[in-house]
Amino acid sequence: MTRNFFIRRFTTIFKELVTNDGISDNLEVRVKDETGAMLGIMRAARAKDIADERRLDLVLITPNAQPPVCQIMDYGKYRFDAAKKAKDAQKNQKKTDIKEIRLSMTIDSGDLNTKAKQANKFLSDGDKVKVSIRMRGRQQARPQMGVDVMNSFYETVKDIASVDRKPVVDGRSIVMILAPINSK
Repeated sequence: MTRNFFIRRFTTIFKELVTNDGISDNLEVRVKDETGAMLGIMRAARAKDIADERRLDLVLITPNAQPPVCQIMDYGKYRFDAAKKAKDAQKNQKKTDIKEIRLSMTIDSGDLNTKAKQANKFLSDGDKVKVSIRMRGRQQARPQMGVDVMNSFYETVKDIASVDRKPVVDGRSIVMILAPINSK
């Protein structure tokens, strides 16, 4: 019976590299030192000895090269820095959400303006807006009326939005996607 008490908290952000004992001793490798200067081509055993003298790790950087390239470095510090860079890059990304606004084919101008104000709020926050109309009953016979409502809605928000996807009739619904205009 196996016991799995520990849950891996952090996912691997970058590819693990082959280090020290994972590199075959009789393999001919091109070696770089910690400053990036080339030390030349030598056996992996000799390169491991040099890394041990400097109290660093021998890391296989490019295994597919002829000969493979190894670098002498502090692998723990390298992993920490790479994870920190990946975390910072992920933190700086802006995730855009798609907010939805539903209209009806018989919407009045006051209600249309209220929905437009809400769409302006979403667009100014940097989110995309999906505008949809659900056609019911006899409305399905005249989808062009719904497209006209969508176009009039766009006319009220065109100063802050651009059409990402034009109004499309899809079965019983009409869908349009608006994207915020980048003001740089």
